[in-house]
Amino acid sequence: MSTLAFILILSSALMHALWNLLVKCSRDKTVFIWWMFIASGGMFNILVWSLPAPFPPLTPQILALSAGGGACFVLYHLLTGRAYRDGDLSMTYPLAQTATAYVPMWGVLLLGEELSVVGLGGIFLILVGVYSVQLRRPSLDDALRPLRNLRNPSVQAALAAGFVYSIGAVFDKRGVLSYPPFYFTYLLVMAMLLFMSLNLLRSRYRGRVLAEWQCSRPLILLSGPVMMGSFLTFRYALTITPLSYAVPARQVSLLFGILLGVYFLGESCGRIRFIAGMLVLAGVFLLRLG
Repeated sequence: MSTLAFILILSSALMHALWNLLVKCSRDKTVFIWWMFIASGGMFNILVWSLPAPFPPLTPQILALSAGGGACFVLYHLLTGRAYRDGDLSMTYPLAQTATAYVPMWGVLLLGEELSVVGLGGIFLILVGVYSVQLRRPSLDDALRPLRNLRNPSVQAALAAGFVYSIGAVFDKRGVLSYPPFYFTYLLVMAMLLFMSLNLLRSRYRGRVLAEWQCSRPLILLSGPVMMGSFLTFRYALTITPLSYAVPARQVSLLFGILLGVYFLGESCGRIRFIAGMLVLAGVFLLRLG
């Protein structure tokens, strides 16, 4: 992985952790995420239509890639929300992050990527770190607990979330290789905003959109540039580094999230979370070498 790709992914991971911190501070999480896309989408529109260069010609392939990626990422958010709402976080969170296991496989099979032994070692360390961060105690029994509940609807939703995200990542990679990354990111954000807007049309969200704006307006306005920066830096990184390395490396956002939670929310950093964060960090540096 090149130095530039490494810096872009670290920057994206930090901003990803920051906007997740903003979501955690909000009241109505689903509606707040929609408002974040309104804020970042508004900034995108201002930039796109103020640039002197014309919008690159659209093709059915590019529209399909952006729509496919947008649908996958929105479905990922809905599935993780479903898993977290009814399931034990320590059981569902590790399974929702299993995209890290799928993505290298898609990279090799669908994109013709090649992985080094060092890179595979890095991916393995990241996967172990991400999987173990929510364990309640360092034991094999606790590590296998999520896998013993495969009939649980929350566990199934978490597993589906990880799989769907990995498919979306393939759309993402093909999109930025086929179209200018800035404009593809714009199309992706607009697609996600459209799908989330359709979801909010349901009667259960009536009255909640305006209420969340009134409650979280400063956080929403702050989230726009943070989310846009996270999206752009990651997609530029995808143009110069294998998908198989980029998605696992971005999991360093887990470490940033732990640090932000400790310093801004007063959360405790237990031994398991600390070790898990160090495993992710070690894995990212192996990917840098690989």
